Amino acid sequence: MTNLDAFSTIIRPVVSEKGTVLGDQGKYVFEVAPQANKIQIKHAVEEAFANKKVQVSAVNIVHVTGKTRRRGRSVGQTRSWKKAIVTLRPGQRLDLFEGV
Repeated sequence: MTNLDAFSTIIRPVVSEKGTVLGDQGKYVFEVAPQANKIQIKHAVEEAFANKKVQVSAVNIVHVTGKTRRRGRSVGQTRSWKKAIVTLRPGQRLDLFEGV
């Protein structure tokens, strides 16, 4: 188990249509470090958003495998990454895109 700080555990929030719908339910989607586990992700979210005093109730992890892509004759593959769906306690929310 490696020691990761909050800002190297959480790489970026994932902006998608499904992620926006989940945000209304109190669930938020992040791209996380491949070696991070659920406990590290929970602590990282609570530390990164300490000013909001959020408490994480659940973390679900999905390994997204890379897709094969072609450009003419050359074949490549997009990178694989790890996605975490973080559920907050009822009544709490994150305003990730306030200025957007």
